[in-house]
Formats: sequence, structure tokens, C-alpha cells
Amino acid sequence: MKGLSQNKWVRAAIPALLLHCSIGTVYCWSIFSQEIADYIGFSKGATEWAFSFAIFFLGMSAAFLGNIVEKDIHKSSLIAAICFAAGMAGTGFFIWYGGAHKGSILALLGIYVCYGFIMGIGLGTGYLSPVKTLMLWFEDRKGLATGLAVAGFGAAKAIASPIMQALLTSLGDGGIYKMFLILAVVYFIMMFVGHLLLAKPAGWHEPASTEKGARAIDVIKEKPVTFIGIWLMFYLNITCGLALISQEKMIIKCIGLVGMVGVLSSVTAVFNAGGRLGFSAWADTFKDRNTIYKIIFILSIVATGLVILTQGITNMGQNTFFMVLVLILLFVVNAGYGGGFSNVPTLLSDHYGMKNISAIHGITLSAWAFAGLTGNQMASFIVKHFGTEIPLDGHADTMVNPTGYQMVLYVTLVLYIIAAVICFTMVGRKKKEK
Repeated sequence: MKGLSQNKWVRAAIPALLLHCSIGTVYCWSIFSQEIADYIGFSKGATEWAFSFAIFFLGMSAAFLGNIVEKDIHKSSLIAAICFAAGMAGTGFFIWYGGAHKGSILALLGIYVCYGFIMGIGLGTGYLSPVKTLMLWFEDRKGLATGLAVAGFGAAKAIASPIMQALLTSLGDGGIYKMFLILAVVYFIMMFVGHLLLAKPAGWHEPASTEKGARAIDVIKEKPVTFIGIWLMFYLNITCGLALISQEKMIIKCIGLVGMVGVLSSVTAVFNAGGRLGFSAWADTFKDRNTIYKIIFILSIVATGLVILTQGITNMGQNTFFMVLVLILLFVVNAGYGGGFSNVPTLLSDHYGMKNISAIHGITLSAWAFAGLTGNQMASFIVKHFGTEIPLDGHADTMVNPTGYQMVLYVTLVLYIIAAVICFTMVGRKKKEK
């Protein structure tokens, strides 16, 4: 038993996966959002805000509760388990209430509060809790360790989607709220087990709040330009990623691959999860971990630029080579989006050390909160105001806006270039070892 109590897989990797594979299911929202809207009597647009709020409060709770995670991962992981499960159960309750009282504003607000605010707190604390622990246990392969956990967050959608679809089919009438109640119990058990297992190495000493450098803000002030640079490039990478990923299914249809939307969405999800693990593990081989962000942004700029130059989306699948370039773009953006997440904590630890990494990482995740509110909405605004919808050849019931999707690329290209400039100029070399 003593061996297991000091085993890095039992004390860090497994609990991290249990936590992240649970909370990562927040990205399954698109699977059942239309069904929720229909069941409670509201438009899909009205219910979509629940997801936006969840991502916003994920980032903000991570920013404001980072110090709690820093001081006590047992308390923070328990908060995560309780809030995530309670939020999911509460969402189920208000969906049931909305089904019994069609068009009830109370039901909609209840879903916002439960899925957005309460689950959001669980998401933020759950996301942060295992990260520092992983880096402490896997000191020589920090990127691999954090990439493993964050890949679990990214892969959660691929794992949970078929399970949710099966539940919705088998539970019959009211299956949508029953699914939430069942999964609330399942995910609480998973996260509670993760909470019980999670522990830092026995030899690690946390600084007291009175020690010099114990406060995250004091450490950030030592290299403020670097932190601002990391925050901005993280924000821009997420914004660009969400802008393209939110239009991904329509872009795939637009280039003539209607019958392969499901398969290709799963492939892009694999690239998303693979980018989280692959880019972070690769970063372990560089002296300067910021190099990985330079690679991510350069690849994104090249892939986006090629599709713009060839008008790959407006070509609408008439040229196979141009169609392949569009798919490569989607794969590159998904991988870079995931890699941006997994490399942030290790990049921060290189610059600011390990003592305050949970709190500093939490503050940085506020970028995710704001990107969650701007990425999707920016793309939707562009598609709505540029170009016109036309029926897809052979699918008269499917309307697409190739000019609008292509216009999104012009904006993301500019943002990727800005992010690259920030990466090369504002994020200095890592902190020297003492």
C-alpha cells in the first residue's frame, strides 16, 4: 500500500483523467442543445447561452479560486465534484420543469444558473486541481503529464457522445432530463474517486501566505510583459480555434462532404485531443517551451493562408486538392487549439516557478472565459453579415454561406499573425534555474 500511496500514476495521472474526462463533457452541449430547446419551448439560440456561461464561469472561477487550489487540492477537487454534479442534476431538474411548463422563463434561467454558473465553478476548480500535482510528480516530463490530463478533457466529448446518444434513445419520453440526472451520479462518483486519490508528492512544501513570493500577483509583477503576452496569445488562439470549430460542420458540408460530417468531426476531435498531448510532449524536448507556440501559430497561419489563396471553401469541393487543404486547415487548427491549452501551465512554470502555478494558471484561464464569449459569436456575426446563404448542391434543404465561412478565415488569419508577433516579441526566455 505504501508503494501505491507514492505512485505518480495513482496519485496524479489517474485522478487527473477521472476529473478531466468528467468535466470535459461540457463540450457535449451541441449534442443535446436542440433537444433541450424543443423540450422546454425556447429557441436554440436562447439555450446556447448556457454553454457560453459555462465556459465564462470556468475561466473566471479558475481565476478567482486559483488560490484555493494552490493551498488545498483536496478541498478544490471536492468543490469541483460537488459543483459539477450538482449543476448537472440541477440542469436536469429545470429541463423537467421546463417540459412541464413550456416557455417558462424560470426553467431557462435555472438552466443558465445550473449549467452555466454552478457547473462553471466545478469546471474551473476541476480543471486546475490536478495540473500542478501532475507537474510535481512528472518533473522531468511536465508537458507529457499535463498533456495527458488536458487530452482527457478534449477526448471526453468523443467518449461521452455515443453514451449520451444511447441514453437519449433508450430512456424514451423525458430522456433528456433523465440523462442529466443519471450522468450527475456517474460523474460525481468518478470525480469523487479522483478527489480521494489526488495527492502531491510527500516531499513537496507549499509556501505559507506570508512567505516572500507566496502571492501569485507578486510573482507576475516580476515579469508583467511576459504574463500579458502569454495571456493575449492564449486568448487569441482560443478565439480563432472556437471561431473555426463552431463553423466546422457547415464548412465540411460546404466543400461537398455532407455524408462524412460525423466521421470528420470525430477525426478533428482526435486532432484536438492529440494536439493537447502531442504538442505538450514535444515541448519537453525544447530548451524554450515557447517554441511550441511559435510552431502552432506558424502552422495555423500557413494553413489558413493557403485556403484563403486557393478560395478553398468557396470552391465548394470542385477541386479535390483545395478540398484537402480545407481539411488540413481544420486538423491543424484543432491540434493547435488543443496544444495551446496543454502548454500554458508548463510555459508559466518555466517563467514563474512552481510555487504559485495553480493561482497563476487560474488567472491565465480568464482568457478562456472571454474567448468563450467572443470566438463563436464573432464567427456567427461574420457569417450572418457577409455573403448570402445558398442551397447546397444535391441537398436543397441545407443552406450554406461559403463566402461567410471564407471571410471568417481572413479575420482569424489576422488574429493568428498578431498572436505570432506577441509570441516572438513579448514572451521572453524561461526563468533561469537557481
